[in-house]
Amino acid sequence: MKLSAELITRSDNALNTLKDRELSLRGFKIPAIENMGVTQDMNDTIDLTDNDIRSLSNFPLLKRLRSLYLSNNLIARIDPRIAHSLPYLKTLTLTNNGLESLADVGNALAKFPFLEYLSLMGNPIARQKHYREYLIWRCKKVRVLDFKRVKNAERVLAKSLFETNDARPSALAASIAAKATMTSSALKGKASSAGGTTGTFEPGQAIMGAGAAGRLLSAEEKRKIEVAIQSASSLEEITRLEEKLRLGYALEDDDTGPANGQAGKKGGAGKSAQAGGRGQKQQVQQEEAQNEEDMDEDE
Repeated sequence: MKLSAELITRSDNALNTLKDRELSLRGFKIPAIENMGVTQDMNDTIDLTDNDIRSLSNFPLLKRLRSLYLSNNLIARIDPRIAHSLPYLKTLTLTNNGLESLADVGNALAKFPFLEYLSLMGNPIARQKHYREYLIWRCKKVRVLDFKRVKNAERVLAKSLFETNDARPSALAASIAAKATMTSSALKGKASSAGGTTGTFEPGQAIMGAGAAGRLLSAEEKRKIEVAIQSASSLEEITRLEEKLRLGYALEDDDTGPANGQAGKKGGAGKSAQAGGRGQKQQVQQEEAQNEEDMDEDE
């Protein structure tokens, strides 16, 4: 079912157990996020659990939104600019989706200045080595990850793994960034072979097969960029090089292409029962209510 303005206006919109105004859009098989401007930024919480959403993107500026629930979808892509649309987001639940690129997820989520509660269980990235440490390193404000408190010892370990003594990204951080570029290329190939994605165009998202950005890189050009990523001295440099490889800009090209853009893919993670998603949401809310006062002491 398309996320139309009519669907949004007739959906449940009331105070939840935390006395926050919540818009419930659960279980409508919504394929893409759109028309959210109809909410007029009147909600503290939006629940999009149990749908078929493939990309976390296309939100207007929602300064009031604090909690976003997206468990049991097909999300394989997070718009790297999503934090600009949801600047005060505090809770993000992405349990049971299809996120595969640890670096891409970290790059996008690290831009949320107030993100404290995060769940990515049930995604392919959660099975990767150093998954938890990497996200703790990138998302410095997160205090609860996958319903488990982030301890100070974990922050120290994460920093030792991904930073050198002079605060530069370690070889391990660079290797994860390099894998992100290869994963993104694989996703594009799958989307192209499946005939591309369908749905509403999203600003910042590349149009598959339309030559929207750059050109097809040769194997040698790709290798040069990957080598440059391995030797990059800052996260900003790694991110810039990732985008060049992802969008098809060789190192010698004029660096004036679009800053963002990826193609979605069908999520590989299976959906859980709707009751499971509802229970996870309640667990997040309980964590927020019970741990707000004593969290700083444990850190």
